[in-house]
Amino acid sequence: MSDMISADLVDLDLSAETKEAAARALAERMVARGRVTDLEGFLADVAAREAQMPTGLDGGIGIPHCRSEHVTEPTLAFGRSAAGIDFGAADGPADLVFLIAAPAGADDAHLTILSALARQLMNAEFTAALRSVGDAADAAALIRGEDPAPADEPRAGAEPVGESTGGTAGDATGGTAGVAAGGGPGDSAGEDSGGEGAGESGRPFRIVAVTSCPTGIAHTYMAAESLENAGREAGVEVVVETQGSAGFTRLDPAVIAAADGVILAHDVAVREKDRFAGKPTVDTGVKAAVNRPGELIGEVRSKAARGEVTAAGGAGAGGAAGGDGATTPVGRGGESGEGYGTRLRTWLMSGVSYMVPFVAAGGLLIALGFAIGGYEINKAPSVMDHFVWTQADSWAALLYQIGGVSFAFLVPVLAGYIAYGMADRPGLVPGFVGGSIALTIDAGFLGGLAAGLISGAVVLAIQRVRIPAALRGIMPVVVIPLISSAVVGFLMFVVIGKPIASAQEAMTDWLNGLSGANAVLLGALLGLMMCFDLGGPVNKVAYTFATAGIAVSDPSDSAMKIMAAVMAAGMVPPLAMALATTVRARLFNAAERENGKAAWVLGASFISEGAIPFAAADPLRVIPSSMVGGAVTGALSMAFGATLRAPHGGVFVVPLIGNPLLYLVAVAAGVCVTTALVIVLKGLRRPVPGATAQGPGGGTDPSAPSGAKQPVAA
Repeated sequence: MSDMISADLVDLDLSAETKEAAARALAERMVARGRVTDLEGFLADVAAREAQMPTGLDGGIGIPHCRSEHVTEPTLAFGRSAAGIDFGAADGPADLVFLIAAPAGADDAHLTILSALARQLMNAEFTAALRSVGDAADAAALIRGEDPAPADEPRAGAEPVGESTGGTAGDATGGTAGVAAGGGPGDSAGEDSGGEGAGESGRPFRIVAVTSCPTGIAHTYMAAESLENAGREAGVEVVVETQGSAGFTRLDPAVIAAADGVILAHDVAVREKDRFAGKPTVDTGVKAAVNRPGELIGEVRSKAARGEVTAAGGAGAGGAAGGDGATTPVGRGGESGEGYGTRLRTWLMSGVSYMVPFVAAGGLLIALGFAIGGYEINKAPSVMDHFVWTQADSWAALLYQIGGVSFAFLVPVLAGYIAYGMADRPGLVPGFVGGSIALTIDAGFLGGLAAGLISGAVVLAIQRVRIPAALRGIMPVVVIPLISSAVVGFLMFVVIGKPIASAQEAMTDWLNGLSGANAVLLGALLGLMMCFDLGGPVNKVAYTFATAGIAVSDPSDSAMKIMAAVMAAGMVPPLAMALATTVRARLFNAAERENGKAAWVLGASFISEGAIPFAAADPLRVIPSSMVGGAVTGALSMAFGATLRAPHGGVFVVPLIGNPLLYLVAVAAGVCVTTALVIVLKGLRRPVPGATAQGPGGGTDPSAPSGAKQPVAA
């Protein structure tokens, strides 16, 4: 920290009247020290960051900051204004101004220090000391965490910058910072400190939070510190995950599971947001956590009291087409201690989860085009050349062509986000390039899978190379995209592209040749997979296999049969659970009967997760029964020759299904088989206490697993 700010980077009599003038005055000091190479370029980067969100904070603080290629090393400049300067804070102008400059490729150690400063700005004693200090050298010492030790000015409350006030320095780089209710910064989030706001069993109310901002340097950590301080005052346990520039360390799943509520304070996407599903959640901007943390804590407690929770898992194609319910892979490279197989599955699911919305949108648009204009609509001229507002065929052609454009993104998105899951944002460029090459050489989805994995591996390899400090600023924007794209392009075009394209062609020919018993057996296998883990990885493999076949402008008849079988099987488990709770209610407790009502809609919509509460409560009876019913439905659908061009929709796309009546017969048969098996298997066990009758207050079975009581969707 000693080399980041010195006396000549401090102006205790800052005379600027505007934030632009203040930034210029402090930046000129950086230029004089050789920390900034291009004043105007740097100020343009500061202004661009300011345009995203004002950097004024309540309490008279302004923190203009940016990451810039014009910065040679992380630097702080501090100015104190007697008149105050407007930085957009709600409570008025700022008298303490910190200009934070970080190189585009700043390393984690420096970002640790910058983020620790951001936390210290939430310390009232620290800011008071800065307002009263009379010497530039002493101000710099305060900020560095050193003790200027003037005779008449005790150094109160200014913790050394570089140490987190809510955790360790490692936390400040993007880790978790835990503060127990009523405790000090070092207290564990899991300790009971008493106080009000108690959750279950008299313990304090527990909140987990995520903070992030576009730059990931200042607001991210200020918001974390503010929430922690407010939590101590309210007698609430708060544990914060800071998703900053230096990356982040995931909250312990046990901490999330024990939390009573969630606060997401962010101006960029929250990474792995699905971890917090099923809990009372306040979702807001990062500045709200800085300026009014007490209100956010009160709001999440109110939601918890009312029982308002986010959906536990998203809608999806049997778990695949959902939003947050699908794997949210940003930055997920695998937890420490996980095997390679687990990490590989995570990376692949990363790509699939981002690809599926393109499949759903494109597939449904194409299917609607066929429904309106007939199957010859794929031969229609471009709507750019011919479009008649009053003709249905023109609208059908428009829908078909929009869907085709959406489908064109499938393989690049798959490859790009597999690489993203492995190497974060640096993996996107080579991943998309490799995916596009896979399309160009007709390598299809197999090529996309290979391109994504290769891209992620290449980027990770480049990042392991020791780079001179002078080149770090251009690494993420020039060097990594350039080298990785060239390497991936060479491998895809020259080395592995042709063999993969041949394998893709062979698989397509095999599918087109399926008939009779082979097709029925494939349908049964896909049905088993769809019902094995109800939206998990095996389910997604089957779904991705099916959507890959129809993700072309003119899918084969076999591919459409496979898609129909997969969707039919995915509908079976929730519909069967709904039927079972209706015809044999005494075998289920009150919570399961309530979940059964929601399962009717979820199953009809092809959301396999509707059966998860039942499978979680009784997996040995529900999952095997579902697999048998799914296999029956998949086999019958293939035997009946039902076809489907849409990758999602459930019963709502029945008009787009070939042989729709027999298709519904196949679904009904599987539902009846699963229902019968569940009823028989559950009937062989002793009845669940409290399942046959509700108490006067409509209470539920106290012995039932609490994790299985929440509806999957509302």
